[in-house]
Amino acid sequence: MRIQTAAELGAAIRNRRLDSGLTQAALAGKAGVSRKWLVEVEAGKYSAEVGRVLDVLWAVGLNIEITPEIGGSGG
Repeated sequence: MRIQTAAELGAAIRNRRLDSGLTQAALAGKAGVSRKWLVEVEAGKYSAEVGRVLDVLWAVGLNIEITPEIGGSGG
């Protein structure tokens, strides 16, 4: 799955959480974040801290793979 926006990342987390049968409170507890914060991430809040997002991804069983854009500038 290609994620390009905070909203897409939030939706991926929410979908995985629901598929896993977790409530927002249960996932928040597992990841060590507040439920309010998780609600904001799932809603696509742009300013979420990367470290906490990584904790949530780990807690829900998702990984991030970074690959170069095909035909991209490469920096």
